[in-house]
Amino acid sequence: MKALSFYHNLAPLHLTWLLLSVFIFGSTTLSSAENKRPNILWLTSEDNGPHLGCYGDTYADTPHIDALAKKGSTYLNAWSTAPVCAPARTTIISGIFPPATGAEHMRSQLHLPEPFKMYPQYLKEAGYFCTNRKKEDYNLVKPGQVWEKATHWKQREKDQPFFAIFNFTISHESKIRNWNKNKKLIHDPKKVRIPAYHPDTPEVRKGWAQYYDQLTAMDKLVGGALQELEEAGLSEDTIVFYYGDHGPGMPRSKRWPYNSGLRVPLVVYIPEKFKHLASPDYKKGEKTDRLVGFIDLAPTVLSLAGIKPPKHFHGNAFLGKYQAQPVSYQHGFRGRMDERYDLVRVVRDQQFIYIRNYMPHKIYGQYIDYMFKTPTTRVWKQLYDEGKLSPPQTYFWETKPAEELYDLKNDPDEVKNLAKNPKYKSKLEELRKAHRDHVFKIRDIGFLPEAQIQTRSKGRTAYEVGRDNKTYDLPKILETAEMASSMDSKFSTELKNRLGSSDPAIRYWAVLGILMRGEDEVKASRRDLLGALRDKDPSVKIIAAEALGRYGNKKDLEAALETLIQNASIQKHGVYVSMLALNAIDILGDKAKPLAEQIKKLPQKAKDTPGRMGNYVPRLLGALSRRLSN
Repeated sequence: MKALSFYHNLAPLHLTWLLLSVFIFGSTTLSSAENKRPNILWLTSEDNGPHLGCYGDTYADTPHIDALAKKGSTYLNAWSTAPVCAPARTTIISGIFPPATGAEHMRSQLHLPEPFKMYPQYLKEAGYFCTNRKKEDYNLVKPGQVWEKATHWKQREKDQPFFAIFNFTISHESKIRNWNKNKKLIHDPKKVRIPAYHPDTPEVRKGWAQYYDQLTAMDKLVGGALQELEEAGLSEDTIVFYYGDHGPGMPRSKRWPYNSGLRVPLVVYIPEKFKHLASPDYKKGEKTDRLVGFIDLAPTVLSLAGIKPPKHFHGNAFLGKYQAQPVSYQHGFRGRMDERYDLVRVVRDQQFIYIRNYMPHKIYGQYIDYMFKTPTTRVWKQLYDEGKLSPPQTYFWETKPAEELYDLKNDPDEVKNLAKNPKYKSKLEELRKAHRDHVFKIRDIGFLPEAQIQTRSKGRTAYEVGRDNKTYDLPKILETAEMASSMDSKFSTELKNRLGSSDPAIRYWAVLGILMRGEDEVKASRRDLLGALRDKDPSVKIIAAEALGRYGNKKDLEAALETLIQNASIQKHGVYVSMLALNAIDILGDKAKPLAEQIKKLPQKAKDTPGRMGNYVPRLLGALSRRLSN
């Protein structure tokens, strides 16, 4: 009885302990479920904008992506940051805007500072199995092993969380132009919507219809990848992203930092068990107008995996444990596209896009060998040359204004420039300021000519150079670039004065500003430009030679041609100087005919040329040889 009494007396205490332990362990079990790391699958497609059913495009036939959108969330304002593949992917892999690392130019090969890693390396350190099938395409050298040698998430260890990318190339620009002439199109060319900037011709209609056909084929591949996940029983353990890598592979979309080149589809599905990782903007089966961009993808994927994004990342996580508040702006850029130079910076908000052209003397549609393989490009240029087009279809083949402003809600094709409309002055000033603030925030090093980025970076990275005020006087360089590209005559005297600067980047923009203003300015600055032909910096010499070649007298032309051919050899001066010189020779047209035989003898290769840039000088030399021989 005493024993029974003893246990009887313990019963309330035991019950209390039991209830407490259930509460504690139950709580711990629930917490473990919430903290279980999700698998993350990225399905990406090349060269396509949001021309999908889930974006309201009734011409599109994309049932698998549309089905994903019905159980996930569709981002209406997603931006690729760059309108072409390598710079866009460089943004994603590094979490840094390429103009801050010097990697904005197509196929360039720059280095990250030693402590920095590419985002899969942070995931791998946290235990994730990271695979990429099959596209890398970065303008940065990989700092060690970034991806597993395996190419499929199925090759991971049992129960190991995975991060996997499947990249679909079937929608790429090359697939649009290389269709089978005997193949019947799925989409009727007669029913396609032609953007206001394109001429309405059979070739253009067929190009757009083929583009939509390839999206249908791409959608089937997305469906196959999702089915594979379903069959493995992992659909509810995996967060899925579908997105395109930049705008369509049609001219004035891909390669151009309009909304038509930067806006991409982005659909995200978060399973119920991971709903705590969603944001207030994430709404199942609905659309969000939150501004997000490729610059945000690296911090977002780390945040979903429970990893705090590094401080040097420029973007903001929009999902996961470390998600940030929505931003007011997204930023974009354009640098060298293949063998042709340009410099453009872009910012958008919910409704407007602002474009700042720092080389307005160059036409939008510079001849790029790869782009001109597309039938739409060729017929469009032919019609322009024949005088058969009227605005806005003519704009692409003409020089640019310094500033552009478009109302994306009321002018989705971006053909009505509001930059000089007084009604939009406050919006212009707001976005102009947002652009300039961004330049200083990220320390945009793209205001150096590409050859100078390379020379100044010897012994350290371009990213580090950009943060060194002694090496890179960004306020003064940007000020000179803005004066030069403004085309305003009130800056003419100051630009001449800056030709005497000790900084070659300032001298470069000063001489470029004189060139941009045309014949009268060049003639008034003739003596200064002749002096610039002897500049120690090759980029300054080349631009001065282009100015004198285009607008000077016969002796000026002779001096200009001599300077240009002396700097055109890739073996003597490297690929960056060679490309700049060959571009200048090309712009001179028939005036450069005295160089025809010398051009034929120039070397096409050099040992120190980055492998993926090997075609650019041969393309320029080939085009020049054909042109100067006629």
